Amino acid sequence: MNTLLRELAPQVLAALVRRYGDFDACEDAVQEALLAATVQWPVEGTPDNPKSWLITVASRRRIEVWRSETARLRREETVASLPPPDPELVTGVDDTLTLFLLCCHPSLTESSQVALTLRAVGGLTTAEIARAFLVPEATVAQRISRAKQKIKAGGAEFQMPSDFDAVLKVLYLVFNEGYTASSGSSLHRVELSSEAIRLTHQLHAQLPDDGEVTGLLALMLLTDARRPARTRSDGALVPLAEQDRNLWDHQAIADGIALISSTLPTAPIGPYQLQAAIAAVHDEAQCTEDTDWPQILGLYDVLHRIAPGPMVALNRIVAVAMVHGAETGLTQLSAAESDPALAGHHRVHAVRAHLLDISGDTAAARTQYELAARRTLSEPEQRYLTSRAAQLS
Repeated sequence: MNTLLRELAPQVLAALVRRYGDFDACEDAVQEALLAATVQWPVEGTPDNPKSWLITVASRRRIEVWRSETARLRREETVASLPPPDPELVTGVDDTLTLFLLCCHPSLTESSQVALTLRAVGGLTTAEIARAFLVPEATVAQRISRAKQKIKAGGAEFQMPSDFDAVLKVLYLVFNEGYTASSGSSLHRVELSSEAIRLTHQLHAQLPDDGEVTGLLALMLLTDARRPARTRSDGALVPLAEQDRNLWDHQAIADGIALISSTLPTAPIGPYQLQAAIAAVHDEAQCTEDTDWPQILGLYDVLHRIAPGPMVALNRIVAVAMVHGAETGLTQLSAAESDPALAGHHRVHAVRAHLLDISGDTAAARTQYELAARRTLSEPEQRYLTSRAAQLS
């Protein structure tokens, strides 16, 4: 039942916001309807149309609250004149995508977009979001409250814009934080990566012909497929080259490859599709030695042209080193460090250590591994980097 309620919550909220406006008040009404469902359904049975039931209960609660606000007489009269929920309100139309876009309104900060999306569309509680991002619950609550106020003050209309970039970026951020936590004792925060995949599936269901939505879903599936092999029993990080590929989720890989194979020939090329294609090349290799590094480098060259960024540059340098040699990679790495976003980043030291190790300079590699270990906030990464340095002693 919890799964059903989580799936229906954004659809019910979207229906109420479209009908009545006032995101904050509608969300309160939906939460009360969900609470009523958790109490009544186990006793009375799940309704034949759960979505309609929730919309009806939430709508009634919304009107009751509005009527009780005597200081807002004019609004009370307007709402009181509204008819009960009509068939248009409780049809099978799914407004989840529009709710996505409202939560990712450009006036909001990135952190607020993430928090509001997980709260309103994902159905996560404030406490769950706080635990996932390792921040105080009060901080998340404040972000969500401010986000709602901004949306209300800005007069955001509940309509379908043409730009989905913010939604894709938020989903990508949520997935990445779940797949490789930026800090803390665990490498993965599965509740975040799983939620990002679930929500991207929803988005893809509504936009099946959008190349970048398809590319993002493929990227998530192809990347998350490796998760079972990324850590040892003690939680230690296992790099890609050392992973037991028999542990990978081969069904997820097949699904991801099917998605990216279907969209690349037909849709305008975009960064998520290219990243998915790179992930597919890695996943298709039976072992590390079989990896088609020239193809990966070619894909990174295109990605670097259309969507340059510090992490793209760093990953491309690794591909350069695998194709043209460690010395070439080290030369390009030194040039890339002029980017302020990379200067002093722990992954720069980790990549340099790896390339120095390949080239035979173990003493310098050990120093770089130690530097990388000191600068990362992720405990599993820190343990791995420290162990690599110790192996070179």
